[in-house]
Amino acid sequence: MTSPAFDTVIRGGTLATASEVVRADLGIRDGRIAAIGIGLPEGAQELDATGRLVLPGGVDTHCHIEQLSGGGLMNADTFETATRSAAFGGTTSVISFAAQHRGASLARTVEDYAALARKGAIIDYAFHLMVANPDAQTIATDLPALIQAGHRSVKVFMTYDAVQVDDQALLDVMLSAREAGALVCVHAENHGLLKWMGERLAKRGYTAPKYHAVSHPRAAEVEAFHRLIAFSELLDTPICIFHVSTAEGAAVIREARGRGVKIYAETCPHYLLMTAAELDRPGIEGAKWICSPPQRETADQEALWRALALGDLQILSSDHAPYRFDASGKLSAGANPPFKQIANGMPGLEMRMPMLFDAMVSRGRLGLSKFVELTATAPARIYDLPGKGALAIGFDADIVLWDPQKTVTLTDALHCNTGYNPFAGRSITGWPETVLRRGEIIVADGALRAEAGSGRLLLREAGEATRPTGRLAPEFDPARNFGAELY
Repeated sequence: MTSPAFDTVIRGGTLATASEVVRADLGIRDGRIAAIGIGLPEGAQELDATGRLVLPGGVDTHCHIEQLSGGGLMNADTFETATRSAAFGGTTSVISFAAQHRGASLARTVEDYAALARKGAIIDYAFHLMVANPDAQTIATDLPALIQAGHRSVKVFMTYDAVQVDDQALLDVMLSAREAGALVCVHAENHGLLKWMGERLAKRGYTAPKYHAVSHPRAAEVEAFHRLIAFSELLDTPICIFHVSTAEGAAVIREARGRGVKIYAETCPHYLLMTAAELDRPGIEGAKWICSPPQRETADQEALWRALALGDLQILSSDHAPYRFDASGKLSAGANPPFKQIANGMPGLEMRMPMLFDAMVSRGRLGLSKFVELTATAPARIYDLPGKGALAIGFDADIVLWDPQKTVTLTDALHCNTGYNPFAGRSITGWPETVLRRGEIIVADGALRAEAGSGRLLLREAGEATRPTGRLAPEFDPARNFGAELY
């Protein structure tokens, strides 16, 4: 008896990539996409995708999972609850943060964090190396070794007392990353300006959640972008700017990219689909929507959509940062804390893909192929995630079947451990109904079919994103490149 040609055939659906939309069948063998065509031979398992869109699984490259904040507060999600939530939302790969703290070993941080992921992750995952203790051991030894081991992205903060890396240390991190072949990702806001504004607001009694938005002036983003870009140009180090929130910030990135600086940049659903008005609610309710940088204005939304269309921004991530709205999370400093003592962040892993599908596909903004590009293909390519983010022969069979007609009114019920949904009350059209990870169905009929710990660590080779532009000599030496006489 002849064995079936494929383990699974997804038949009769409409396949979408970052460049085209076609009617075709898709065959899966040994966890990978083995064939795309019309009338494929029978599979051991057949999935009827008639009337469905067949899309690559989402790739979310900015997620805070089972992470201790700089303020010492553990976020609400374990790897199990966060990746469960991701799977239900159509995301099949994530990059989260192995977060070093002051005085801690980066190597030990990654070792401990990897153990948590091995125990709980349901989907595939990689780590950003978050540096907050830039001592000699970290810069000269641990960081290069971990990058060479396959952790090809580094995260630094330019603000927040507990994790901020000052300019001199930032330059050290960037040069170490350049030499080892890593992309440097940055939370870029001007530290002094944020502290100055926050302290002045507090002294005058402006402490309600809505003043969080006031405490993050637009200029803080713009100035930090300019400074970071200057460092990138000096060292010829590729960078990715996280969570761009303002029209002015997007313009700074466009101008720098236009003169050849190697910058990637992301924004998030809450900057495209919310404004600062979300924080202006009775009592302490607005605390649910506090995140950093804060949501801005309608004009900024339009500017960010335009930047995505033009290619100035290349990634749509969630910045999933889950804290419960209780004493274990947002209200850890009391029942009515000032905004400075409220944990920054919102759940986003589960709603990222459905909210963006509704905006981009159902409502016609940018379209289906651009949705695939920004939520899956581009992030996988920029972060060198092997075999992820596309429907292509030989790639992992991370696939989502979407019902493009299904309308859902959102509630606070999510599959993470946060307890609320910042998009609750909205009605959206388009829903992920069947999710495959490496060819295995992990979500179907509203139920999870995968075990905790079945996700895999994705170690990465140095790729296009991590290569310098080549404008400076291969070995950076300020004296040789610029001449000692300049100083």
